[in-house]
Amino acid sequence: QVQLVESGGGLVQAGGSLRLSCAASGRTFSTYNMGWFRQAPGKEREFVTAIKRSGSTFYADSVKGRFTISRDNAKNTVYLQMNSLKPEDTAVYYCAADSNGGVFYRYRLLEEYDYWGQGTQVTVSS
Repeated sequence: QVQLVESGGGLVQAGGSLRLSCAASGRTFSTYNMGWFRQAPGKEREFVTAIKRSGSTFYADSVKGRFTISRDNAKNTVYLQMNSLKPEDTAVYYCAADSNGGVFYRYRLLEEYDYWGQGTQVTVSS
């Protein structure tokens, strides 16, 4: 069983920055592929970014160049640095883990991940 706990959300003005963290339980964090998703009110949960256990990263077009995902395996933590935030980035942000050790080619899909955090709210004011 893997537990994921997000932190770092809050209220920020447009153009500002936030750094989200996701702390994972377990001793095999380095073998997990990790992702961040978000869900705005009335919308479906959508892919934001992912990082493979190898360190390769993937981004949604809407955040490319503004968001950066990283991981610290020694701390069992994955980070999401969000810069140049826009009001349309307002959402609950969820951390997710793929513990199955597969190819991870479906990283944009919710069903690729078997563990989810509770989410952290990010609100960007205009």
